[in-house]
Amino acid sequence: MDYMTISEASEKWGISRRRIQVLCTEGRIDGVVKFGRQWAIPENADKPSDARIKTGKYIKGDTDL
Repeated sequence: MDYMTISEASEKWGISRRRIQVLCTEGRIDGVVKFGRQWAIPENADKPSDARIKTGKYIKGDTDL
């Protein structure tokens, strides 16, 4: 199985390296393995969905007070 680094995954998926580190730590990327201090992400791994916002949408400044 071939692996990619966090930097390669960042370029491929269009998200920051730090966000990918968090996803690896949370176990949200299937097949991810840690070798010492480095994460190895399978090349065929899918980008995890963004579950930070439960509704799936974010509207800046939209408040119903």
